[in-house]
Amino acid sequence: MEKYDKFDDIRPYNPDEVPAAMQRIAESEGFPIVASFVFPDQDIKKLRTMVANLKTTEEFQSKVMAQFNEQVIKRSTTEFNVEGIDTLQKDVPYLYVSNHRDIVLDSSLLQYKLHSLGFQTTEITFGANLMCMPLIIDIGKSNKMFRVERGGTPKEFYRCSLHLSEYIRHVITEKHSSVWIAQRNGRTKDGLDKTDQGIIKMFGMSRNDDKIKSLAELNIIPVSVSYEWESCDYLKAFELYISRNQKYIKRPGEDVTSILTGITQPKGRVHFEICPQIREEELSAFDCMTANEYHQQVARLIDQRIISHYRLWPNNYIAHDMLYGTNTYREYYTDEEKQLFVEHMAVLNQMAQLEQYEVTDLDALYDIFLGIYANPVNQKLVK
Repeated sequence: MEKYDKFDDIRPYNPDEVPAAMQRIAESEGFPIVASFVFPDQDIKKLRTMVANLKTTEEFQSKVMAQFNEQVIKRSTTEFNVEGIDTLQKDVPYLYVSNHRDIVLDSSLLQYKLHSLGFQTTEITFGANLMCMPLIIDIGKSNKMFRVERGGTPKEFYRCSLHLSEYIRHVITEKHSSVWIAQRNGRTKDGLDKTDQGIIKMFGMSRNDDKIKSLAELNIIPVSVSYEWESCDYLKAFELYISRNQKYIKRPGEDVTSILTGITQPKGRVHFEICPQIREEELSAFDCMTANEYHQQVARLIDQRIISHYRLWPNNYIAHDMLYGTNTYREYYTDEEKQLFVEHMAVLNQMAQLEQYEVTDLDALYDIFLGIYANPVNQKLVK
């Protein structure tokens, strides 16, 4: 009888489970579509054989996921840059807390850079809603992704949060591996990056004897991700537009559409910044606070790191001036850059004609779209 692991319901694949997953991936109906992006113009039969013969997560990440990220960078970015990795130690496990703009790429591109520089890749949180088909599950769990449950009754939510907290602490303090998690549930859609204090509370649930050491031993590293062209910007704008007057209900397959759009949509320049670690002495400054105040202050500290290291692009300044009808930031962009942005935004008008969006106020939609790009300026520069 196999040994039961308390984290079997959420963990990535164990080493002995990876070979079978590679076989399933290679034999899946969706494999040709995935392979055509990762390995363009290569023989599908040879690719099936190559993947089917992979035995470890390390091999999968080196021979498949690295190629995937290289294709993303080559096809959809004009520049990809990561700063701050020189502050990390290769033998220290970290809890990377990142702002969240793209479902897949925020974590995937970071893994690629860590791997290319000889760092251990991290385990990655993956929403249960995204594990919607066997191929995605096999790719995700072979790539060190672990399941995060959302929703349910208050009692179920508490149980899931405690379970997740225990797993994250187990990975960092016992497995001595790193973890990536978004600063909030779901992507930032309005351009305002804000850490959910509930995430901070969740981190500490697995050790409540000392709230300072509980977070300090997780070695929290904020990560700031900045895309010149916001991932899924059109889709986010329509979701925010619809959400103004009614509860937004996702259409079947919408998460997959967002994943594919984020991967393929042109992103221009992409900048990742590894921010300074949240140190124990910083946390100690909040020692006399109530638990709720403590969680708020830690979330605010992470926000300060992420926002201060966020890279503003010409598009952000253009959108801010257009939204507010000013020329406040005119020195930060050229006429050509503004024209490109205006042409990009014009696609909204075409999409608004589609029946599924039910757009009755195009000006409101434009303001929402501009806000996605303008809000980082407000968050970063307006005191």
